[in-house]
Amino acid sequence: MRPRARLCVAALTFCLAGLVTVPAVRADGVPTVEPEVETPALFDDDAGGNANGDDPAIWVHPTRSGKSVVVATAKEGGLYAYGLNGGQLQHVPAPPAPGEEDEPGRFNNVDLVYGFRLSTGATADLAVVSDRGRDQIRFYAVDRTKAAQGRAPLTDLTDPAAPFVFNATQEEVNEAQTAYGLATWQDATGVYALVSRRHTTRVALVKLTAAPGGKVGYRLVRTLDLPGSFRLPDGTTWTPCAEPGELPQVEGMVVDADRDVLYAAQEDVGIWRMRADLTGTPVLVDRVREYGRPDVYDPETEECTPGADPGYGGEHLSADAEGLTIYYGGDGDGYLIASSQGDDTFAVYDREKNDYIGRFRIGAGDGIDGAEHSDGAMVVNVPLGDRFDEGLFVTHDGANTPEVPGEDGETRENTDFKFVEWDDIAEELDIDVDTDGWNPRG
Repeated sequence: MRPRARLCVAALTFCLAGLVTVPAVRADGVPTVEPEVETPALFDDDAGGNANGDDPAIWVHPTRSGKSVVVATAKEGGLYAYGLNGGQLQHVPAPPAPGEEDEPGRFNNVDLVYGFRLSTGATADLAVVSDRGRDQIRFYAVDRTKAAQGRAPLTDLTDPAAPFVFNATQEEVNEAQTAYGLATWQDATGVYALVSRRHTTRVALVKLTAAPGGKVGYRLVRTLDLPGSFRLPDGTTWTPCAEPGELPQVEGMVVDADRDVLYAAQEDVGIWRMRADLTGTPVLVDRVREYGRPDVYDPETEECTPGADPGYGGEHLSADAEGLTIYYGGDGDGYLIASSQGDDTFAVYDREKNDYIGRFRIGAGDGIDGAEHSDGAMVVNVPLGDRFDEGLFVTHDGANTPEVPGEDGETRENTDFKFVEWDDIAEELDIDVDTDGWNPRG
């Protein structure tokens, strides 16, 4: 791996500036880093537009990196665009329900495509979004000029004829087994999205297409079903606990663009590695701690009652395993980062061999609360202006504070997104900062 951008030695962190600091750790020994910025609170109620933050993506401006944009989903609340100071640039509502008894749009995950060729001959950078309410994929062009001016940068380019991803009829869509997790990928054969199906183990590969009028559509290429039950070392078969009729679903996904490898987080199982074209055999590279535990679903509480742990689980992830992102370094180096939602930490693995490196937590500091119950996260290695000149890590915070009461006196469900300097994470884990080893516009 490339040398660290900062020279630090010994058990205490001694840097060239001559400053001696002790890494911030909680009682459990997990290194803690502080966010630099947070976005405005989102509230999942009628007054807040039913906005519930979930997944961020970091769009890198081609010439003015300090004007890069964080695009984030908020479920029924739609899509938000933020500047690097955390301020809101734009809100794009999710589409309404097609019929009175149908589900409205509900944006779940987002990823990026740079330089997609439209039918008009122009190219566009796209924010690609899974709409789990409508079982579709939607596309929003990111305008570099508007972003540089601090104006609303997103324009909807979704083909009006975009099909359902998994279902055949609107009645099936209303049953909610719809498009869920999402990651983009491109190779010499085209531009693709990998999409998981809610409440199932299925992952689909769809190819993006240039539709008439400068719009963007897609077509299904193939699907793959991950296991729903697992043979344990004692010879028994284990099925993760879920509501009746549901299977262990996948949400967090990311593609290693250099290796054409998809990583998929099956929430109650662990992290899978497979070919991005969904051929070949998936390999489980890490398991959640609860793997193999015979939990039992309680219909009265609608929760799973924990069983006796047989000790077959992993050591680094607590269910749910959620958002995945890749920090790219030069020469194939870098890190796979996974949100361990069950214990509010992030596990870090070597990108090449997937060996576990360490974990960290986003804690409170400088008047900003930490990140808990994180769904999605994204990291970029390149400098983004003066504030994030050694890279940026953005994560969803599923329990934003301070708490805010509603008109009924009850606490409103409150989420947002935290921005963290990558070099702060790298310093705590003694891993690399490599700002020029990879370009996300590659």
